[in-house]
Amino acid sequence: MKSKTRAIITLVCSLLIFAVGLCRLLTESLVSTHLVVACIFVFTGLIGTVANGIILIKKPSS
Repeated sequence: MKSKTRAIITLVCSLLIFAVGLCRLLTESLVSTHLVVACIFVFTGLIGTVANGIILIKKPSS
């Protein structure tokens, strides 16, 4: 698998993790444990999205 394809796949997966966490945060019926998990998903998804976006920008198109 080419490295650019891998970067695109991980970027999409990070966006999905971020979206799931944000969706869980926006629902009103959260228990404290689920709130912590949703916050972890939002933060890790955001970090992964930014990092993979930077990696994808720096990759030369071949």
